[in-house]
Amino acid sequence: MSRMKNFESMDEVERKARALLEERGVTMDDIAELVYFLQSKYHPALERSECLENVDRVLSKREVQNTVLTAIELDILAEEGKIQEPLLRILRDDEGLYGVDEVLALSIVNVYGSIGFTNYGYIDKLKPGILESLNDKSSGKVHTFLDDIVGAIAAAASSRLAHRAANTE
Repeated sequence: MSRMKNFESMDEVERKARALLEERGVTMDDIAELVYFLQSKYHPALERSECLENVDRVLSKREVQNTVLTAIELDILAEEGKIQEPLLRILRDDEGLYGVDEVLALSIVNVYGSIGFTNYGYIDKLKPGILESLNDKSSGKVHTFLDDIVGAIAAAASSRLAHRAANTE
C-alpha cells in the first residue's frame, strides 16, 4: 500500500518543487529508476514501487524542497542569461571545478546519513538513466544544478531504503 501523496494534499512549496522537476523533464519514476539502480544488487526482491515510495518520502522533506527550488531557479536564471559573468559562463558550461552544485546536492544527501555520500558519489560519477541526459550539454538547457540534485534525491532515497531494510533484518 503506497503512502504517496496526491498533488492536492501538498503545500505550496512541495507542490512547486515537484512541478519544477517535472517541468525540467524529471519524473518521479526517473528518480525511482536511479534508486533501483543503486539498491537492487543489495535487495534482490526490491520492487520499483518501494523505490518510488522512498523518493516520495525524501521529496516530502522541507529542506529537500527548498534545495530543489533553489537549484532549479539558478539553472533557469543561467539559461535566461540573468546571471552576471563570469558566473554565467561557469554555470552554462557546468565547469568541473565549480563544485557549488555538488555542495548544494550534499544538503539533500545528508538527510539520511553517511551512506548517502557514497551513493551520491557513485551515481554522480556514472551518470546512469536520467542523469546522462541531464548532463548532455547539447540540449541548450542548463542543468548544472539539476543533475546533482536529482542524483542526490536518488542517493537519499537509497539511503532511506537501506536504513529501513537494515531495521527489518
